[in-house]
Amino acid sequence: MSLPRKKMTDNFPGCPVEAALGFLDGKWKGVILFHLMGGTRRFNEMRRLMPNITPRMLTKQLRELEDSGLISRTVYPVVPPHVDYDLTELGKTLEPVVRALHSWGLRHVACKDNRLETSVEPLEGHNF
Repeated sequence: MSLPRKKMTDNFPGCPVEAALGFLDGKWKGVILFHLMGGTRRFNEMRRLMPNITPRMLTKQLRELEDSGLISRTVYPVVPPHVDYDLTELGKTLEPVVRALHSWGLRHVACKDNRLETSVEPLEGHNF
């Protein structure tokens, strides 16, 4: 999680929003949380769900989400290693936020010719 700069933490009216967004900063954290809302996932399963993320970046984002208390990591002492990721109770409290972002994306963002298009009006026939 990105830590807010000191000068922005004292009496800053946007602090709760800034703090909440700090948990979701980066390209992948919201996507990871979205996929974990479907239940426990293993590392390679997450990789298949997000083919554009590198293993290094996935590991980094998972560690940051674990450090912030949003996901749990369970390691099973077997060979080959078996590691499960799941939402914690705190992580589950973000489900309405992530679902709202998902709904907004479905209504207002479309991928056309490998470019993102946005619209104030709900889009029809999007392929997202």
